[in-house]
Amino acid sequence: MKPHDMGVLFDECAEQQVGTRVHLDRPFDIDAGARTHHTLPHLAALVREAAGWLAAAGAGPGDRVAIVKDNHWDYDLLACAAVRVGAVPAQLSAHLSGEALGTLLARLGPALLVTTAQVLARGRKEGTDLASTARATLVLDGAVPGTLGLDDVRGHTAPGPHRRHDDEPLIINHTSGTTGVPKLVVHSTRTIIGKLARFECVRLPRIGLRRTDVLANASAFAHGRTFCWTASALCRGPAAISIITTQDPNLADPVLRAHPPTVLEALPASFVRFQPLTEGLDNPFRRVRMVISTYDAVHPPTVRAYLGASRHRSPVWMEGWGQTETGPLTFRFHTRQSVRRASGGTGTRNLGRPVPVKTRLRVVDPDTFRPLPSGHAGLVLARTAACALGYVGEEDRWSAKRHGGWWNTGDIGARNRDGSIELLDREVDRTPQLSCLRTEDLLEARLPNALECVVLAEPGRDPLPVVVTADGRVDPARWKEAVRDLPPLREPVALTWDQVPRTGTGKVRRRELLHHLTGRTGTCGSGRWT
Repeated sequence: MKPHDMGVLFDECAEQQVGTRVHLDRPFDIDAGARTHHTLPHLAALVREAAGWLAAAGAGPGDRVAIVKDNHWDYDLLACAAVRVGAVPAQLSAHLSGEALGTLLARLGPALLVTTAQVLARGRKEGTDLASTARATLVLDGAVPGTLGLDDVRGHTAPGPHRRHDDEPLIINHTSGTTGVPKLVVHSTRTIIGKLARFECVRLPRIGLRRTDVLANASAFAHGRTFCWTASALCRGPAAISIITTQDPNLADPVLRAHPPTVLEALPASFVRFQPLTEGLDNPFRRVRMVISTYDAVHPPTVRAYLGASRHRSPVWMEGWGQTETGPLTFRFHTRQSVRRASGGTGTRNLGRPVPVKTRLRVVDPDTFRPLPSGHAGLVLARTAACALGYVGEEDRWSAKRHGGWWNTGDIGARNRDGSIELLDREVDRTPQLSCLRTEDLLEARLPNALECVVLAEPGRDPLPVVVTADGRVDPARWKEAVRDLPPLREPVALTWDQVPRTGTGKVRRRELLHHLTGRTGTCGSGRWT
C-alpha cells in the first residue's frame, strides 16, 4: 500500500488489516480514554472523532487550522482530521515563544486554533493573546473563557472525506528557527506525499522496513518530517510502533525496554540525551538493526555509541540531510567500521550523495552563483520535485531563495570527487578562520565528558567555543590538549544542557546563545538566505 489521501490514511490502513500495534510513553492529549496502547482501528476512529470536533468548531474546506500543543504524535492525528474536513493544518511547536507564535498565527490567519490552556496562559504571560488571531479557538484540556472546549464539540459526526487536488496546499509546517522566527512552509500532496512519503515506502534490501520490525520514533511531532513519516510508516506496516515524546532518558527507558526497537529514529538531541542508555549488555537498543537520523548531523561519538550498543551483526546508521522546504536531499550510511575510521573526530559532516533520481546538487560561488569545481567551498543549491509551494506571508523571502529551478539551501559545503557533499557551516554562521561544524566534531571526540560542543563565530574576534557537560564544567588541562592543533579559539564557556537555548527539535539557537554570552548578535555571514 502507498499513501495518498492523508484524510483517510488511518482508515485505509485499518481496512487493509495492517496489524501494527502502537505503544505510547504517555497517552494522547486528545484521547479521553488515556490509553497508551492502540490498534490502527482505534487510531482511525480517533481521527474521525477529531474531524467531527473540527467541523463542529467551524473548520471546513480551504480553512487553515493551527495546532499548538504539547509534543506528541496526535499532532499528526489532528492534522489528518483537518485534512479530512478539507482544511489545511498548520502544525506549530509549543516550544516557540509567545511572540514567535503570535507572529506565525498572524501570518496564518487561521479559522480555528487548536491548543491548550497552558499555551494560551503562557502567551498571555508573554504579552500575546494567541486566541485573538483565530476566528475560533478549541482548547483540548479545559475551559477558557471565550473559547470552545471539547465538551462543546463532542458527539458531532465527521463529514465525509473532502478530496483535494494533488497540487493544492495540504500541510503547513515551520522551519527549525535557529536564526529567528521560523518560516511557514506550505507543502502539497504531490510534494510531501507523492514525492517523499511514497519514495520511503519502497522496500529496499537491508534498509527497508519489514513487517517484523519494531519502529521507535522520538521526534518533534509538530514538524513536517513526522507528517511524512506517519504516511510511510503506517503503509509499510511494521509489527509495532513506539512513540517517545520526551528527551528524558529515565522516562523514555520503560517503553524502549518493554518494546525493544529494531529500527530507531530520533532527533539528534534525543540521541545525545538517551546515550547513557546504550551502556550495558541489556540496553534497550540491543536489537537495533537500523538507526535513522534527520534534522542535523550527529557527532561521531554518539553514532559510535549506538552502533556499539546493538547486538545485531551489522547495524546501519542512515543519515539524511535536507530541509523542511525540500525533504531529504542526500543520504549517507555509517557502520561500525566507518565510524571507527572516523575516530579522529571527522566523518559525519560528509552528507553523502544526492538521493538517486530525485535530487541534484551543485556548489556555487556565493557572490556570482557560478558553479565551483570539486573541493571548493560555496553555497549548496538543490533541484528537487519535492520542493514546497512557498512561505506563508513571506513571498519575497521565498523568491530570494529560488535561483532559476534551483533552491538555495543557505548551507556552505564542498563537493567531493565522488559526488558527495561535505557540509561546512550555515552561511550565516560561517567564519573565515575555520569550519565551526568540523571543529565541533573534533572537540567532541577529544572531550569525553562533552555532551555537545558549539563554536560561535563573531566578526573581528576569534570563535567562541561552548562546551556542554552534565555538570557545566570543563577540565582546563583536557581543554588545552583538545585545542593544541586548532586555529585560535577563545577560552571555552562551559554550560549544562538546560542552559543552552534550543529549538523544538533540539537545535542550538546560535544567535540567541551568542547574545546571552556576549551581548552581541552580529555574525560573519550575510544571512541573506536564512
